[in-house]
Amino acid sequence: MRLTALCLVGALLAALLRRTGGEMALLLALAVCGAAVMLLAQPLEELKGFWEEAASWGQLPVQLPVQLFVPLVKTVGIALLCRTGSDLCRDAGESAIGSVLETAGAVAAIVVSLPLFRSAWELLRSLV
Repeated sequence: MRLTALCLVGALLAALLRRTGGEMALLLALAVCGAAVMLLAQPLEELKGFWEEAASWGQLPVQLPVQLFVPLVKTVGIALLCRTGSDLCRDAGESAIGSVLETAGAVAAIVVSLPLFRSAWELLRSLV
């Protein structure tokens, strides 16, 4: 609820600031994004605790869940950052830069996911 309220108030203020000059609206949008990330810190800690607990349920080696979840978390983080960054670029009137950022994010997400692809490949090879 707090995050939604923060974003709605930020969007309304940014719309008002755009009428007088877009520079301050962009700075406000950046500030709102930073505050939103800070509000997400506690839920992310809860998620991390759940993953550690889930790893102990299966009595798996500690390294295995880390090998599986770290690339997943990195990929999601890259997607969120690139989406937010590209939207900010578009708000600033630079849609081409936003598109390049989205493409770079897709490439980075694939690179970060390579350990998962390798693990899946090794599993398939071991079945043959």
